[in-house]
Amino acid sequence: MNAKEWFAGFAAELGVAPPTGDEIRDLLQLAGEAAHASERLTAPVTCWLIARAGVSPAEALQILEKWKARNFQQPA
Repeated sequence: MNAKEWFAGFAAELGVAPPTGDEIRDLLQLAGEAAHASERLTAPVTCWLIARAGVSPAEALQILEKWKARNFQQPA
């Protein structure tokens, strides 16, 4: 079973549409940001938080950028 088949099958089981290509790209970017900024555990839990908040992956990327700007200031 490839990824597209997995997403389609599990989405059907959950009663939702599978992710679009753009959503997958954005989720992978979010998961990568989380995993590289902290522990690997943060990647899947970050995706769960996004779903729980009810925001799209694209919206979550915008929120992440604002949060990083406030919390991870680069020294001058």
